[in-house]
Amino acid sequence: MDVNLEQLRGFVEVAQLGNFTRAAEQLHLAQPSLSRQISSLEQDLGAELFHRARVGSTLTVAGESLLPLARRMLADAESVRRELAELAGLERGRVRLGATPTLCISLVTEVLSAFHTAHPAIELHLSEQGSRRLLDELAGGELDLALITTSNAASTDRFTVSPLLVEELVVISASNAPRITTGDTIALGEVASLPQIVFSSTYDLRSATDAAFHAAGLTPETVIEGAEMDAVLRFVERGLGVAIVPAMVLIDRPGLRSVRLSEPTLTRTISVARTADVTPTTAVAVMQQTIGATATSLAARSGATMRLADPPRE
Repeated sequence: MDVNLEQLRGFVEVAQLGNFTRAAEQLHLAQPSLSRQISSLEQDLGAELFHRARVGSTLTVAGESLLPLARRMLADAESVRRELAELAGLERGRVRLGATPTLCISLVTEVLSAFHTAHPAIELHLSEQGSRRLLDELAGGELDLALITTSNAASTDRFTVSPLLVEELVVISASNAPRITTGDTIALGEVASLPQIVFSSTYDLRSATDAAFHAAGLTPETVIEGAEMDAVLRFVERGLGVAIVPAMVLIDRPGLRSVRLSEPTLTRTISVARTADVTPTTAVAVMQQTIGATATSLAARSGATMRLADPPRE
Protein backbone atom coordinates (compact mmCIF):
# COMPACT_ATOMS: atom_id res chain seq x y z
CA MET A 1 0.00 0.00 0.00
CA ASP A 2 1.44 3.37 -1.06
CA VAL A 3 -0.72 6.08 0.52
CA ASN A 4 0.76 9.60 0.39
CA LEU A 5 -0.03 12.89 2.10
CA GLU A 6 -1.43 14.51 -1.05
CA GLN A 7 -4.03 11.76 -1.29
CA LEU A 8 -4.96 12.22 2.36
CA ARG A 9 -5.22 16.01 1.99
CA GLY A 10 -7.50 15.56 -1.00
CA PHE A 11 -9.62 13.00 0.84
CA VAL A 12 -10.04 15.24 3.91
CA GLU A 13 -10.92 18.28 1.79
CA VAL A 14 -13.60 16.40 -0.17
CA ALA A 15 -14.97 14.94 3.07
CA GLN A 16 -15.26 18.43 4.59
CA LEU A 17 -16.80 20.13 1.55
CA GLY A 18 -18.80 17.21 0.15
CA ASN A 19 -17.88 18.27 -3.37
CA PHE A 20 -14.93 17.35 -5.60
CA THR A 21 -14.98 20.59 -7.60
CA ARG A 22 -14.93 22.89 -4.56
CA ALA A 23 -12.28 20.73 -2.90
CA ALA A 24 -10.09 20.92 -6.00
CA GLU A 25 -10.41 24.72 -5.99
CA GLN A 26 -9.35 24.88 -2.34
CA LEU A 27 -6.33 22.68 -3.07
CA HIS A 28 -5.46 24.58 -6.28
CA LEU A 29 -5.79 21.39 -8.33
CA ALA A 30 -7.66 20.50 -11.48
CA GLN A 31 -10.76 18.51 -10.62
CA PRO A 32 -9.69 15.47 -12.70
CA SER A 33 -6.35 15.39 -10.84
CA LEU A 34 -8.13 15.30 -7.50
CA SER A 35 -10.47 12.58 -8.72
CA ARG A 36 -7.49 10.48 -9.80
CA GLN A 37 -5.86 10.96 -6.39
CA ILE A 38 -8.99 9.74 -4.57
CA SER A 39 -9.47 6.83 -6.98
CA SER A 40 -5.85 5.79 -6.47
CA LEU A 41 -6.31 6.01 -2.69
CA GLU A 42 -9.42 3.84 -2.90
CA GLN A 43 -7.53 1.27 -4.97
CA ASP A 44 -4.66 1.24 -2.47
CA LEU A 45 -7.06 0.75 0.43
CA GLY A 46 -9.32 -1.67 -1.38
CA ALA A 47 -12.50 0.21 -0.46
CA GLU A 48 -14.70 3.00 -1.80
CA LEU A 49 -14.48 6.11 0.35
CA PHE A 50 -17.29 8.22 -1.12
CA HIS A 51 -20.83 7.79 -2.38
CA ARG A 52 -20.64 9.94 -5.49
CA ALA A 53 -23.77 11.74 -6.73
CA ARG A 54 -24.57 14.81 -8.82
CA VAL A 55 -25.59 16.78 -5.75
CA GLY A 56 -22.39 15.97 -3.88
CA SER A 57 -20.28 13.25 -2.31
CA THR A 58 -20.81 11.65 1.08
CA LEU A 59 -18.56 9.32 3.04
CA THR A 60 -19.02 5.58 2.98
CA VAL A 61 -18.53 3.56 6.16
CA ALA A 62 -14.90 3.05 5.13
CA GLY A 63 -14.53 6.78 4.52
CA GLU A 64 -15.93 7.62 7.95
CA SER A 65 -13.41 5.25 9.53
CA LEU A 66 -10.51 6.77 7.59
CA LEU A 67 -11.34 10.46 8.23
CA PRO A 68 -10.09 10.80 11.84
CA LEU A 69 -7.00 8.75 11.00
CA ALA A 70 -6.25 10.90 7.96
CA ARG A 71 -6.61 14.11 9.99
CA ARG A 72 -4.26 12.80 12.64
CA MET A 73 -1.66 11.69 10.06
CA LEU A 74 -1.75 15.13 8.41
CA ALA A 75 -1.42 16.86 11.78
CA ASP A 76 1.55 14.66 12.69
CA ALA A 77 3.21 15.37 9.34
CA GLU A 78 2.72 19.12 9.82
CA SER A 79 4.16 18.90 13.34
CA VAL A 80 7.26 17.11 12.05
CA ARG A 81 7.65 19.62 9.21
CA ARG A 82 7.49 22.59 11.56
CA GLU A 83 9.86 21.03 14.09
CA LEU A 84 12.46 20.24 11.43
CA ALA A 85 12.11 23.72 9.96
CA GLU A 86 12.75 25.25 13.37
CA LEU A 87 15.80 23.06 13.93
CA ALA A 88 17.11 23.91 10.46
CA GLY A 89 16.67 27.61 11.15
CA LEU A 90 14.38 28.06 8.11
CA GLU A 91 11.70 29.62 10.30
CA ARG A 92 11.07 30.20 13.97
CA GLY A 93 7.79 28.29 14.00
CA ARG A 94 4.06 28.78 14.25
CA VAL A 95 1.61 28.43 17.12
CA ARG A 96 -2.12 27.92 16.62
CA LEU A 97 -3.89 28.86 19.85
CA GLY A 98 -7.59 28.56 20.57
CA ALA A 99 -9.45 30.30 23.41
CA THR A 100 -12.95 31.13 24.55
CA PRO A 101 -14.25 34.69 23.96
CA THR A 102 -13.94 35.68 27.64
CA LEU A 103 -10.31 34.55 27.72
CA CYS A 104 -9.49 36.33 24.45
CA ILE A 105 -10.14 39.72 26.07
CA SER A 106 -8.24 38.90 29.26
CA LEU A 107 -5.69 36.08 29.71
CA VAL A 108 -4.95 35.64 25.99
CA THR A 109 -4.24 39.34 25.52
CA GLU A 110 -1.59 39.18 28.23
CA VAL A 111 -0.17 35.87 26.94
CA LEU A 112 0.19 36.99 23.32
CA SER A 113 1.68 40.32 24.34
CA ALA A 114 4.37 38.61 26.43
CA PHE A 115 5.01 35.88 23.86
CA HIS A 116 5.26 38.20 20.85
CA THR A 117 7.60 40.55 22.70
CA ALA A 118 9.95 37.68 23.49
CA HIS A 119 9.57 35.79 20.19
CA PRO A 120 8.50 38.28 17.49
CA ALA A 121 9.37 35.99 14.55
CA ILE A 122 6.99 33.19 15.55
CA GLU A 123 3.77 33.20 13.55
CA LEU A 124 0.64 33.28 15.71
CA HIS A 125 -2.86 32.12 14.77
CA LEU A 126 -5.86 32.53 17.10
CA SER A 127 -9.23 30.74 17.04
CA GLU A 128 -11.97 32.25 19.22
CA GLN A 129 -14.64 29.62 19.93
CA GLY A 130 -16.56 27.97 22.73
CA SER A 131 -14.82 25.22 24.70
CA ARG A 132 -16.53 22.31 22.93
CA ARG A 133 -15.73 23.67 19.48
CA LEU A 134 -12.10 24.28 20.50
CA LEU A 135 -11.75 20.64 21.54
CA ASP A 136 -13.14 19.59 18.15
CA GLU A 137 -10.54 21.78 16.41
CA LEU A 138 -7.81 20.37 18.64
CA ALA A 139 -8.86 16.79 17.82
CA GLY A 140 -8.93 17.63 14.11
CA GLY A 141 -5.35 18.91 14.11
CA GLU A 142 -6.42 22.53 13.54
CA LEU A 143 -4.95 23.81 16.84
CA ASP A 144 -1.80 23.25 18.86
CA LEU A 145 -3.19 24.46 22.19
CA ALA A 146 -6.61 25.43 23.51
CA LEU A 147 -7.55 27.48 26.56
CA ILE A 148 -10.87 26.06 27.69
CA THR A 149 -13.24 26.62 30.60
CA THR A 150 -14.85 23.21 30.76
CA SER A 151 -13.56 19.81 31.89
CA ASN A 152 -15.14 17.78 29.07
CA ALA A 153 -11.74 16.55 27.91
CA ALA A 154 -10.55 15.34 31.30
CA SER A 155 -12.36 12.01 31.02
CA THR A 156 -10.81 11.00 27.69
CA ASP A 157 -7.33 9.94 26.60
CA ARG A 158 -7.44 12.16 23.49
CA PHE A 159 -6.22 15.29 25.28
CA THR A 160 -3.71 16.36 27.89
CA VAL A 161 -5.57 18.90 30.04
CA SER A 162 -3.66 21.01 32.58
CA PRO A 163 -5.75 23.15 34.97
CA LEU A 164 -4.37 26.68 35.30
CA LEU A 165 -6.69 28.90 37.32
CA VAL A 166 -9.83 28.76 39.41
CA GLU A 167 -11.62 32.07 38.93
CA GLU A 168 -14.64 33.55 40.68
CA LEU A 169 -17.56 35.04 38.82
CA VAL A 170 -18.32 38.53 40.12
CA VAL A 171 -21.13 41.04 39.68
CA ILE A 172 -20.15 44.17 37.76
CA SER A 173 -21.77 47.59 37.51
CA ALA A 174 -20.78 51.00 36.15
CA SER A 175 -18.10 52.67 38.26
CA ASN A 176 -19.82 56.07 37.93
CA ALA A 177 -23.17 54.73 39.18
CA PRO A 178 -24.24 54.21 42.82
CA ARG A 179 -22.93 51.02 44.40
CA ILE A 180 -25.31 48.08 44.12
CA THR A 181 -24.59 47.03 47.71
CA THR A 182 -23.05 48.55 50.81
CA GLY A 183 -21.33 45.31 51.79
CA ASP A 184 -18.23 43.53 50.54
CA THR A 185 -20.35 40.81 48.92
CA ILE A 186 -23.83 40.46 47.44
CA ALA A 187 -26.25 37.55 47.62
CA LEU A 188 -27.56 35.90 44.47
CA GLY A 189 -31.10 36.81 45.54
CA GLU A 190 -30.18 40.49 45.55
CA VAL A 191 -28.59 40.17 42.12
CA ALA A 192 -31.78 38.60 40.73
CA SER A 193 -33.72 41.78 41.50
CA LEU A 194 -31.27 44.01 39.59
CA PRO A 195 -31.60 44.71 35.83
CA GLN A 196 -29.19 42.32 34.12
CA ILE A 197 -27.29 42.11 30.86
CA VAL A 198 -27.32 38.42 29.91
CA PHE A 199 -24.90 36.56 27.63
CA SER A 200 -25.70 34.68 24.45
CA SER A 201 -26.90 31.12 25.01
CA THR A 202 -23.70 29.87 23.32
CA TYR A 203 -21.62 30.97 26.33
CA ASP A 204 -20.72 28.46 29.02
CA LEU A 205 -21.11 31.36 31.45
CA ARG A 206 -24.77 31.69 30.51
CA SER A 207 -25.38 28.03 31.34
CA ALA A 208 -23.56 28.37 34.68
CA THR A 209 -25.49 31.46 35.82
CA ASP A 210 -28.84 30.12 34.60
CA ALA A 211 -28.21 26.93 36.57
CA ALA A 212 -27.31 28.91 39.71
CA PHE A 213 -30.47 31.00 39.56
CA HIS A 214 -32.60 27.93 38.86
CA ALA A 215 -31.07 25.99 41.77
CA ALA A 216 -31.87 28.91 44.09
CA GLY A 217 -35.44 29.16 42.78
CA LEU A 218 -34.80 32.64 41.40
CA THR A 219 -35.86 34.36 38.19
CA PRO A 220 -33.50 37.23 37.32
CA GLU A 221 -34.74 40.52 35.88
CA THR A 222 -33.27 40.71 32.37
CA VAL A 223 -33.05 43.94 30.36
CA ILE A 224 -30.80 42.76 27.50
CA GLU A 225 -30.34 39.13 26.47
CA GLY A 226 -28.07 37.44 23.95
CA ALA A 227 -25.07 39.79 24.06
CA GLU A 228 -21.43 38.89 23.37
CA MET A 229 -18.76 39.61 26.01
CA ASP A 230 -17.50 42.95 24.68
CA ALA A 231 -21.06 44.22 24.28
CA VAL A 232 -21.99 43.10 27.81
CA LEU A 233 -19.09 45.07 29.27
CA ARG A 234 -19.93 48.17 27.24
CA PHE A 235 -23.61 48.03 28.20
CA VAL A 236 -22.71 47.76 31.88
CA GLU A 237 -20.23 50.64 31.58
CA ARG A 238 -23.08 52.76 30.19
CA GLY A 239 -25.26 51.93 33.19
CA LEU A 240 -27.84 49.78 31.39
CA GLY A 241 -27.64 47.04 34.01
CA VAL A 242 -25.37 44.64 35.87
CA ALA A 243 -23.79 41.38 34.72
CA ILE A 244 -22.14 38.32 36.21
CA VAL A 245 -18.72 37.87 34.60
CA PRO A 246 -15.32 36.25 35.28
CA ALA A 247 -13.18 38.46 37.52
CA MET A 248 -10.40 38.42 34.92
CA VAL A 249 -12.27 40.56 32.39
CA LEU A 250 -11.99 43.59 34.72
CA ILE A 251 -8.33 44.01 33.76
CA ASP A 252 -7.88 47.54 32.32
CA ARG A 253 -11.60 48.33 32.70
CA PRO A 254 -11.72 51.47 34.92
CA GLY A 255 -15.34 52.05 33.89
CA LEU A 256 -16.46 48.96 35.80
CA ARG A 257 -16.84 48.16 39.49
CA SER A 258 -17.14 44.63 40.85
CA VAL A 259 -18.47 42.94 43.96
CA ARG A 260 -18.03 39.30 44.93
CA LEU A 261 -20.96 36.96 45.39
CA SER A 262 -21.58 35.72 48.90
CA GLU A 263 -21.46 32.00 49.60
CA PRO A 264 -21.89 29.85 47.66
CA THR A 265 -19.62 31.57 45.15
CA LEU A 266 -19.66 30.76 41.43
CA THR A 267 -16.32 29.72 39.92
CA ARG A 268 -14.88 28.37 36.70
CA THR A 269 -11.69 26.43 36.03
CA ILE A 270 -9.44 27.55 33.18
CA SER A 271 -7.30 24.82 31.63
CA VAL A 272 -4.87 24.49 28.73
CA ALA A 273 -5.43 21.47 26.51
CA ARG A 274 -3.40 19.83 23.77
CA THR A 275 -3.70 16.60 21.81
CA ALA A 276 -2.21 13.76 23.86
CA ASP A 277 -0.53 11.85 21.02
CA VAL A 278 1.21 14.81 19.32
CA THR A 279 4.59 15.96 20.61
CA PRO A 280 4.57 19.78 20.84
CA THR A 281 7.08 21.71 18.75
CA THR A 282 9.57 24.03 20.41
CA ALA A 283 7.37 27.05 19.71
CA VAL A 284 4.28 25.37 21.15
CA ALA A 285 6.16 24.28 24.27
CA VAL A 286 7.37 27.85 24.82
CA MET A 287 3.82 29.14 24.34
CA GLN A 288 2.53 26.71 26.98
CA GLN A 289 5.23 27.91 29.37
CA THR A 290 4.21 31.52 28.68
CA ILE A 291 0.57 30.68 29.40
CA GLY A 292 1.53 29.11 32.74
CA ALA A 293 3.72 32.05 33.76
CA THR A 294 1.03 34.57 32.80
CA ALA A 295 -1.62 32.65 34.76
CA THR A 296 0.64 32.68 37.83
CA SER A 297 1.13 36.43 37.49
CA LEU A 298 -2.61 37.09 37.14
CA ALA A 299 -3.40 34.97 40.20
CA ALA A 300 -0.87 36.96 42.25
CA ARG A 301 -2.39 40.28 41.12
CA SER A 302 -6.05 39.35 41.54
CA GLY A 303 -6.29 38.84 45.28
CA ALA A 304 -9.10 36.57 46.44
CA THR A 305 -11.02 36.28 43.16
CA MET A 306 -8.51 34.02 41.41
CA ARG A 307 -6.12 31.26 42.48
CA LEU A 308 -3.87 28.72 40.80
CA ALA A 309 -5.65 25.44 40.15
CA ASP A 310 -4.63 22.28 41.94
CA PRO A 311 -2.68 19.89 39.70
CA PRO A 312 -4.68 16.90 38.42
CA ARG A 313 -4.56 13.76 40.53
CA GLU A 314 -2.60 10.86 39.15
